[in-house]
Amino acid sequence: MKKQSIVLGALFALAVLLTACSQPPQHKKHGSKAYGSATVATGLEQTTRRRKIPDYSIVKQNIPKFYREDIERGMKESFEEYAPLDKLGRCGVAYARVGPDTMPTEKRGPIGMIKPTGWQYSKYDFIDGRYLYNRCHLIGFQLAGENANPRNLITCTRHMNAIGMLPFENQVAEYVRRTGNHVLYRVTPAFIGDNLVAKGVFMEAWSLEDHGTLHFYVYVHNIQPDVVIDYSDGSNHLEEN
Repeated sequence: MKKQSIVLGALFALAVLLTACSQPPQHKKHGSKAYGSATVATGLEQTTRRRKIPDYSIVKQNIPKFYREDIERGMKESFEEYAPLDKLGRCGVAYARVGPDTMPTEKRGPIGMIKPTGWQYSKYDFIDGRYLYNRCHLIGFQLAGENANPRNLITCTRHMNAIGMLPFENQVAEYVRRTGNHVLYRVTPAFIGDNLVAKGVFMEAWSLEDHGTLHFYVYVHNIQPDVVIDYSDGSNHLEEN
């Protein structure tokens, strides 16, 4: 009965996510909170097979959900906000105004002491670096200089980190270096129920000074080719053909 309730709840949340409409941020009248629930239904299975899922999906016509007050705040001040860990120790929303002032001036340090929820040492010879899981920065180090911050690190696959998220992080970093402008940037991990590993992350960006010349709203799936992941605890096994 409990499992049935979880599935029904996930179906309802997914329906809301798919049917909700969005508008460009300058037309919104009311603001959003930087911190929200980290529990977002993005799929109905505890395990995901790579061949069924793309690397990322466009959300709401690629228009991020920043409201007018977010834009006004971003034009006035720099900020970085990392939600407190929830009762299970999971990360929530990471939100910042990224600009020349937030980008690191020192080399990245070690982060091996951080063990995000669902962390496991799993190896496969066909994965670059062999390890299935990375400690994944919600807001990339190159954007905000946050390194061993437990509120900014989740368990993610090598594929999600290097193939899914990094190209979008690079877009923002290259834009800031080229223009000197600022970008509203928010990453929201998507957990189902009490799962310890996120099914993916929502990534949003909106460049401020030029009114969204750079913008995106995508959902990056936490997957690894040829590996089946149990998101409840991070356990995994080789996919059978």
